[in-house]
Amino acid sequence: MSKHQKDLTIEKLMDKVKTYITDNEELSIIDKAYKYAYEKHFGQKRLTGEDYIIHPLNVAYILTRINADYETISAALLHDVVEDCNVSVEEIESNFGHNIAVLVDGVTKINKLKMSGTTEALINNQRKIIVGLSEDVRVIIIKLADRLNNMQTLFVHSEKKQKVTARETLDILTPIADRLGINSIKQDLEEYCLRYLNPEEYYDIVEKLNATKTQRDNSVAKMIESVSELLSKHDIKHEIFGRSKSIYSIYKKLEKGKRFSEIYDLLALRILVETEQDCYQTLGIIHSKFRPKPKRFKDYIAMPKTNMYQSLHTTVFGIDGQLYEIQIRTYDMDRVAEYGIASHWSYKEKGSVKATMQNEMEQKLQFFRAIMDLKKEQENPEEFVNTVKKEIFQNTIYVFTPLGDVIELPNGSTPIDFAYKVHTNVGDKATGAIVNSNMVPLDYKLKSDDIVKIITSNNSAGPSREWLSFVQTTHAKTKIKAFFNKVNKEENIKKGEDILSKELRKQKISNDDFYDVERFKKLLSELKFNSANELYGNLGSGKILINAVMDTYLKKEVSKEEKILSKAIKGSQKQSSSNSLIDVAGIDDIKINLASCCNPVLGDRIVGYITKGYGVTIHRMVCPNVSNLNERLIEVKWNNFEGKLPTNILVRTSSDNNSLINIISKAANNDIPVRKFNSHHSKEDDAIEMTVLVNNKEQLLKLMNDIKMIPEVTDVERLIK
Repeated sequence: MSKHQKDLTIEKLMDKVKTYITDNEELSIIDKAYKYAYEKHFGQKRLTGEDYIIHPLNVAYILTRINADYETISAALLHDVVEDCNVSVEEIESNFGHNIAVLVDGVTKINKLKMSGTTEALINNQRKIIVGLSEDVRVIIIKLADRLNNMQTLFVHSEKKQKVTARETLDILTPIADRLGINSIKQDLEEYCLRYLNPEEYYDIVEKLNATKTQRDNSVAKMIESVSELLSKHDIKHEIFGRSKSIYSIYKKLEKGKRFSEIYDLLALRILVETEQDCYQTLGIIHSKFRPKPKRFKDYIAMPKTNMYQSLHTTVFGIDGQLYEIQIRTYDMDRVAEYGIASHWSYKEKGSVKATMQNEMEQKLQFFRAIMDLKKEQENPEEFVNTVKKEIFQNTIYVFTPLGDVIELPNGSTPIDFAYKVHTNVGDKATGAIVNSNMVPLDYKLKSDDIVKIITSNNSAGPSREWLSFVQTTHAKTKIKAFFNKVNKEENIKKGEDILSKELRKQKISNDDFYDVERFKKLLSELKFNSANELYGNLGSGKILINAVMDTYLKKEVSKEEKILSKAIKGSQKQSSSNSLIDVAGIDDIKINLASCCNPVLGDRIVGYITKGYGVTIHRMVCPNVSNLNERLIEVKWNNFEGKLPTNILVRTSSDNNSLINIISKAANNDIPVRKFNSHHSKEDDAIEMTVLVNNKEQLLKLMNDIKMIPEVTDVERLIK
């Protein structure tokens, strides 16, 4: 943990800065900023009794740990002069230029915020406000360093003030440091917060670490020697370090119920190599000698974290059989792991950088959106900052629930994305959406500041597969797919159970005999299934045939010819299931299309029209588009089909007051999703053209009758275009 330096001087700061900034003009601006701040703060004291200038000096020194550029260092030295010394932003700009003035002004604005919150929504809102005020990402970085120095001197305040400050730091600022990837500052902030919020737990961990330090140091030293010798034999250039585990991360693991002795990475190494290929080669070499612990390997190189972190993690049984967590990364990856978004400045000597930032999905913070697959060369910090501002702060929208809670979504999101962000059940049961008091289609593109209300129905059959074509968030897509995976699994289990039950009756085998505990257990084992449901599911999906199950049960020898026949039957079953909607007289395996002009549904009288090169198109017999065609019409009929099909209806109303909401409610009550609609207004009446998804004609007619019962509805008819 970094310590507050009471005796820090400008000379010590400049010595540190000169290790990575060599431009004399930039160095002179930093020196000028110090002298200006020293003059303005002269005579001011902190509660610690120190001259006030010690605080900005410490903030600037903290920023040298992440190789901050000269503008950031200068702004850190000046960050309190506007707030505390009656200096205007215009004066800063005239003396130090526009960029430094923007940074100082940004920090001043954030410092005026009262950062506190008792609910997740309030906390998220505070984070969003901080980002909104920080048009330059470096403002946030200065604020983090400012708070770290304040945490270092928090002991001078009352216990109540200590806890309030620690809580707001942990809730609001450390997640920002984490998302920006500035690990070195984040860890220090977390440990100070723990020290003041839970001092007993903090000092208990410190005591345990101190008690085992000598033993751990000896073990780590032996492991370093062994691994280094191994890598040198394979000509891998490397550096190895023992790695200290963060006290806060140990606390979080203990909080989850782990014992101190079970935290594997108390014994930890970090290996730095030159190339990505060396990382994977190093991993293989280590695993060839030290047995890896199962399920403890993570590849963050192939799949980086959203804050750009890249590394290989493995846990192995090392010297004396003890567990060691080993991180393997390149020098560049290590720089990013420590500095995060600020790592760009450490590349300045090289002149360019390629930074890859990936967006995850399930965002834990409500205000940040990572840069997705950004691979650009930036020549200077200003270009980098502009890119971050554009990509992080402009590709996100903020919408509201009817109660005023803020929901953050990617630009282009729809009401369905919103619904799943609120709760999985809201998404699964969504049947309509109202945005700013107006009914909108479910694929409507939301905009910032929209107030969104989702209409749900307990009778809803669940999400529509069509939603996958327009939702934006990975979270929504995952939940929709999970729903259908579960539905398909349950349907296959029931179907398989029915198949087996019918076969047992056919073979005159009693359930008691078939499900005898030992015999049934043996059957599952021989078929390589773990449970009865797994057997039923595979039967229902056609992955195994009932003949194979019964042959195994009866121990009947299956000939080679029968096996081939079984596979052929299985293949034909799969083929027929893909085209099970319509039977075309005398023709197998032909492409089927439902006509979009009349949108037939199960129960309609239908006819097939043979197209040129596009298979057979299915029309309703009353469709005018085929009424005069005879030569290419063909007899077709519906199969027993389970699922919803789209069709169009036209609803005429005498007034549009609440009529749309009433119609949507009727559809929801009938378990009929509304895919889209268009409203048309005229002097005579209003018309609403709707596409609905129905199981069959009977369900559609019931919906139309229900809609006719609405007082303002004058007529309902099916549309043919």
